[in-house]
Amino acid sequence: MDLTYPPDAEEFRTEIRGWLEDHLPDGWFGAGFEMSATERAAFSEAWAQQLYAGGWICATWPVEYGGKGLSLMQGVVLAEEFARAKAPLRADFFGDTLVGPTILQWGSEEQKKEFLPRIMGGTVRWCQGFSEPDSGSDLASLKTTAVLDGNEFVINGQKVWTTQAQFADYCFLLARTDPNAAKHAGISYLLVPMNQPGVDVRPITQPDGTAEFNEVFFADARCPAENVVGGLNNGWAVTNTTLGFERGQSATTGYRRFLEEWTVMVAEATANGAIADPVIRQRLAQYWSKVQIIRINGLRTLTASYTGRKDPSVAALGATNKMHWSEMHQEAMELALDIYGARSMLADVGPASGSWPGALRGKVTEGYAVSPMVSTFFFSRSETIWGGTSQIQRNIVGERVLGLPKEPKIDKKA
Repeated sequence: MDLTYPPDAEEFRTEIRGWLEDHLPDGWFGAGFEMSATERAAFSEAWAQQLYAGGWICATWPVEYGGKGLSLMQGVVLAEEFARAKAPLRADFFGDTLVGPTILQWGSEEQKKEFLPRIMGGTVRWCQGFSEPDSGSDLASLKTTAVLDGNEFVINGQKVWTTQAQFADYCFLLARTDPNAAKHAGISYLLVPMNQPGVDVRPITQPDGTAEFNEVFFADARCPAENVVGGLNNGWAVTNTTLGFERGQSATTGYRRFLEEWTVMVAEATANGAIADPVIRQRLAQYWSKVQIIRINGLRTLTASYTGRKDPSVAALGATNKMHWSEMHQEAMELALDIYGARSMLADVGPASGSWPGALRGKVTEGYAVSPMVSTFFFSRSETIWGGTSQIQRNIVGERVLGLPKEPKIDKKA
């Protein structure tokens, strides 16, 4: 593992820091800086335009498709400096982090010219149509169908846990296009318009009143035949590319949100006396140690990518890290509740900024109001599921690194 970045990357770091200092609001880097809800909404709208004008959205994309053509290390430095400044870097996560890079790798020239500029400009919003009620970890068992009718596919089926579907213009969707092929071989990757008859989005309200997830029902919805990415019935290979982008992002920045939460916990435990409890201190020390493991593993992953080294243990780090941080974060949020004590149940507890966002403070919800911290506690329950369950991650490590036999398949006929 190499902890030294090349000189040109460090020069680029200086450029990024200067740009951020010049363009972020006055006082952004000062202690206790806050914005009202109105100010933050105005900032978010203006900031997206500044990012686009500066060329920082999708800056690692090739110049011919609107990016800056940044090198691997420049892209890493860009992400690190925006994370250090706590400044947003994305226009739309699903667009510029998942489907955009997938189109870059697998899409036709027509698809690239049609969708990539709109992704970079933040003028099109996306959702991911993968999971179904009976097809989550075993994604290839999906039942949604797409049947060719002239120059369009007719889509029928149901997707679930579809984040931000209620706001999306397009869904990058997996559907079965050859029912007679083996289950991995008969799937296609489609870019489906959401704003049309036959698409019904139903929000799934969570315990804290939010509804980020949705059920999406397709009943004779239409998708142009030219919106197949990577070729007909080649969707499984394309999907693995998208999942790789999902699991491989933020190798050297992902630990920061956990470290920030740890810092907040230590401050609260010190203020209310909980730090005197040796068990609390030990749990805080364990959390800090696990956060450092994430940081170091991120550097290992970066080193392997930068040097082009093939290492089975590094190749499985995506699965290992997902399993590690998701389980760690559930334990950490239980620790946070123990530090705050019974008052954790009050809606006005917890910081209104940082890793525990204050979006819900003062907001009337259809469920019941909870603090930003408790909202994060609820969400952490899902983190061992989305992006690949912990059970699946253990299978990957066992089979690909340890060489263990594959898990026996269940005989559904029995």
